[in-house]
Amino acid sequence: MTESKGTSTIRRGTNLPRVGDFNESVILDAIRRHPTGLSRVELARATGLSAQTVSNITRRLLDQGVARESGKQSSGNGKPRTLLEIVPGSRYALGVHLDPAVITCVLVDLLGTVVAQRSQVTPSGDTDKIAADMAASVSAIVAESGVDRERILGLGIAAPGPIDAEAGWVVDPPELRGWGRYPLRDSLSEATGFPAVLDKDVTAAVVAERWTGSATDSRNLLFFYFGTGSGMGLVVDDTVLRGASGNAGEVGGFGAAFSTRTVVEESIALGVLGAEYTVTSPPDAQRGLERLAALAVAGDAQADGVLERLAIRIGRGVSAAATLLDIDTIVFGGPTWHLLADRLLVTIEPMVASSPFVKATHPTAVVSTTLGVSVAAVGAASLVLDHALSAQPRTLLLK
Repeated sequence: MTESKGTSTIRRGTNLPRVGDFNESVILDAIRRHPTGLSRVELARATGLSAQTVSNITRRLLDQGVARESGKQSSGNGKPRTLLEIVPGSRYALGVHLDPAVITCVLVDLLGTVVAQRSQVTPSGDTDKIAADMAASVSAIVAESGVDRERILGLGIAAPGPIDAEAGWVVDPPELRGWGRYPLRDSLSEATGFPAVLDKDVTAAVVAERWTGSATDSRNLLFFYFGTGSGMGLVVDDTVLRGASGNAGEVGGFGAAFSTRTVVEESIALGVLGAEYTVTSPPDAQRGLERLAALAVAGDAQADGVLERLAIRIGRGVSAAATLLDIDTIVFGGPTWHLLADRLLVTIEPMVASSPFVKATHPTAVVSTTLGVSVAAVGAASLVLDHALSAQPRTLLLK
């Protein structure tokens, strides 16, 4: 169901249409969360909807090709129940991640599985040119995939904060010099022809983990994003925290202590890295971090010391955040996390486990993302899926 023009002006941070009504979204979400399938009786029990409502909605989903019958389940002495599952290729979503070092574009199916992907070094210079390159990547990935455009629900955009979520603007990101206030959402929507949504990269990443990553079963999740910059994405009681302006998790100077640039600059000051690694751009910082990681693996004690101090700073930060919000799962990821993951987790995991800040009433899982360096791009696409298909209680206020 596409919302009316008047309704869409109330919605914050997106021009994406909804696919179905609230109850239909509840049913879809329940089926999606059970990959082995659910029967109509189980759907009624899980959602609290009447058997007749469930029957009507599942009939529509079957007719639309979004769901399918996937087999039978024995129910004891009674008649075997027919199971329902999502049809992954019935709908798709696009995601593009603007990182100061790299632009990544993905196409995912209804379960969030990547079916096509491409990336390029983020060019410097004119913002309109960079936006045009992003739009070209989106159009190219659609053409290369062969997926029918009518099956693509929209385009999600993940960008460094701060952002203006309602207007769809990026707002002078620290590592994207010269951008100022730029209408990235509407620019890409107009250039590609897809409805679009813009969110922060850390928020997109946490949505990806919640939709298809390491924490699909967690209702209270922290995602620590490590890239050119750093930040935290947050889920509390199964709700993504965005804040008044969409900038929750933007940790300012605190986050700067974890950034790739800060780590490389510390290494140069200590003589661990040579002056040739001086940071003048995000790709320079990436190159320096790669060299630092290689030195640590080779046994360089000073390089390892830099990483140990970084791990301690991160460990303290996530431990404090985890107890403040009573988090049960901490996921680490981002474009450069894979370079340091094994070394940093050796220090961070026991810090979280033994921290006086972390609640002793439940375990706190500490894991790396399973979605790789493209987690924010997958998250951008997941924003589309989440908006179009997940139950959104706020839509009840718009009826």
